[in-house]
Amino acid sequence: MMRSTLATLALVLLLAACGDKPAAAPEGAGEHAGEEHAEGEHEEGAEHAEGEAEEGHEEGPPSTTMTAEVAKRSGVEVAPVAPGTIADQHEVQGLLTPVEGRIAQVMARFPGPIRSLRANIGDRVRAGQPLATIESNLSLTTYTVPAPISGVVLQRNASVGAVASEGMPLYEIADLSELWVDLHIFGADAQHITAGSPVVVTRMSDGVTAETVLERILPSTATASQSTVARARIQNLDGLWRPGSAVKARVTVAQQPVALMVPLSAVQTAGGAEVVYVKSGDTYTQRPVRLGQRDANRVEVLSGLKAGEQVVTAQSFLIKADIEKSTAEHDH
Repeated sequence: MMRSTLATLALVLLLAACGDKPAAAPEGAGEHAGEEHAEGEHEEGAEHAEGEAEEGHEEGPPSTTMTAEVAKRSGVEVAPVAPGTIADQHEVQGLLTPVEGRIAQVMARFPGPIRSLRANIGDRVRAGQPLATIESNLSLTTYTVPAPISGVVLQRNASVGAVASEGMPLYEIADLSELWVDLHIFGADAQHITAGSPVVVTRMSDGVTAETVLERILPSTATASQSTVARARIQNLDGLWRPGSAVKARVTVAQQPVALMVPLSAVQTAGGAEVVYVKSGDTYTQRPVRLGQRDANRVEVLSGLKAGEQVVTAQSFLIKADIEKSTAEHDH
């Protein structure tokens, strides 16, 4: 009886031991499962690394940075994109002449030998200033010939010792504080240019400009060129506008309002496209733009910019050069 009980207890313990043991896996199953897990981790890691690499090499628009101090020292200036007007302008050429009524002849009143001449071509004289003395053949006394107006001596037509006849011109004096600008207009342009049109006159010798308006269109054409002559008046403030000098002029015949515009000095060409440089903080970013109408100073912006954005208007070529240099160094 005791033996039977012991045998039964041993069988129960054996069965309990067999139930706790895990089932054996097929040979090599664990090894392959580890390899597949490792491969999965490797592929996932590679994709993640590739994604990070692509994200790291994503490039934005070309730009450069410049501190406010360096920008100021370099002459870099900015201005906001804003509405404005584009002028319809005609480029013409012209000639400076003295204003009619401001030229005077200095003449001998009585015949006789010229005893003195006190001015030369180019001298400035004032009204009443003695310019010559002549001994009269009639009274055998000398008399003085004064300057009739203030101005500049344009011509001297006599010499000391010569005999002056009555009414002989000794000098020609002109008041050159103002000058006529006679602009020569050809063909169909004459139909668009009228009195009152704004004019910017440019001195060819040094590029100095003067702003004025057309006073009149002369009724006859210039004989030699068969051009219509439009006349304006300028102030000769520095005395360097000289009669007989050729000048250039821009006559504005109309003005067209536009929603956005920038100075022409803001526009550069990069990669065959027109671009400007937008400032944000110390960063200057190259921005392609589509442009419309333009005049001598401004250009309409059709797309690429928003009102109020700050664009470089002076020394924009320096920003362009800095960006191109940085791009070249990055490529190498």
